[in-house]
Amino acid sequence: MPALAAADPDRFNPAPGPELVRARALLVRMAALAGAGIAVDHVRPALAKADVAGALLVSLGAPAGARARGVMDRALVLSADHELNASAFAVRVAASAGADLYACVSAGLATLSGPRHGGMAERVEALVTEVGKPERARAVVQERARRGEEVPGFGHPLYPDGDPRAAALLAAAAEHAPRNPKVRTLLAIVDAMRDAGREPPNFDVGLVALGAALGLPPRTTVAIFAVGRAAGWLAHAFEQRAAGFLLRPRARYVGP
Repeated sequence: MPALAAADPDRFNPAPGPELVRARALLVRMAALAGAGIAVDHVRPALAKADVAGALLVSLGAPAGARARGVMDRALVLSADHELNASAFAVRVAASAGADLYACVSAGLATLSGPRHGGMAERVEALVTEVGKPERARAVVQERARRGEEVPGFGHPLYPDGDPRAAALLAAAAEHAPRNPKVRTLLAIVDAMRDAGREPPNFDVGLVALGAALGLPPRTTVAIFAVGRAAGWLAHAFEQRAAGFLLRPRARYVGP
């Protein structure tokens, strides 16, 4: 993101027309560069794609047929916004200070990098590796309960009855790649948690399942989250700028 900013000499131009063009281009470029750390030679063909879903799939080295792009589109749309979570609020703070769009998205990415936000997907992937195969799901869930350990990717304070985003992504993953071992293992974990009376899956479980169904490399599921959420971050940045005030929370001293 800083490299894209450095290459844009007009990035401080706040005029609405150029900013909207910049925002749209930023999304495609962000998707195309998502896999640069894996294989930099994927970037140029990814940039040639006209759609964000196709650019992201090509960049990550996954098949980018029409069916796969449709599934990826679904994930990107479901990732786009989730009210004022930590990363969206960070973006709005940056936007309220007059930061350019690249800096606003960078603020969101920095916040997303935390293990309690975007890092949760990797913990779900580690759980899938621990379980190994669907037949072991119940045993692992029981072992974690006995040790008093949480099961990552399950439960959400805003969705006590189940995260609807997770349900949509799990259904898409099961439809797109029903025989994929990781998808089957995740679905078995979901069933084991439900049968044990535990929390329903949240968005991170759905994203990991969809990433597996699409054939994404390990530890890249967060790229779906980041690219999809960037659309929401940009919308928050525009909205905060239009509000015209600096976000300046107050702190109340409660010490001795």
